This record gives sequence, C-alpha cells and structure tokens, in this order.
Amino acid sequence: MERIEQIKQFLKESPNDNFLIHALALEYVKAGDDVQAQQCFEQNLDHSPGYIATYYHLGKLQERVGKTEQAIATYQKGMEQAKAANDQHAFSELRSVYEELTY
Repeated sequence: MERIEQIKQFLKESPNDNFLIHALALEYVKAGDDVQAQQCFEQNLDHSPGYIATYYHLGKLQERVGKTEQAIATYQKGMEQAKAANDQHAFSELRSVYEELTY
C-alpha cells in the first residue's frame, strides 16, 4: 500500500501523467484490486489512447476476470495504436495475446 500512496502523491502534482497512472494501475493489480486497476487503465486510455502499454495490461486483466470479448477488443485497439505509432514490438506482443484468445 505504501507504493500506491506514494504514486497518488506524485499524481497530485501531475494528475495526467500517463506513466504514473499506469504505474498506479499495476500496483493495484499487485494488491489484487482489479476494480481500481481497471479504472486506472481505462482513465489512461481515455486521456491518452496512444499509451500503448496500457492495452496489454488492461487486456490481461480482462482475461483474468473472464471478460474475454472485452480483452479481444482491447488487444485490437492496442494493435491499431501500435501500428499507427509504428511500434512493431508492441504490435507483435498484442497480436500474440490476441491470437491466443481468438485461434
């Protein structure tokens, strides 16, 4: 919980910092709070749809809680963003997890 509180303090100074919001979501995942984690991931994508790393982690969370169709849609959106950003590495990772679910 200490890391969560620390990140929240940083966010008071930089409330729209994508890295901090993403880090907070990952800390919530570690703490087992999927609801808060999902809210943070979605906030990040609402604010910055080009923050590609969030698609992978949100999709994995959705898979874990049984929301397979949402995970597939998340991975598809992430692949679109990765392609638009010419980020082949992220595209390949997202395509791999997408294909695991769809084939």
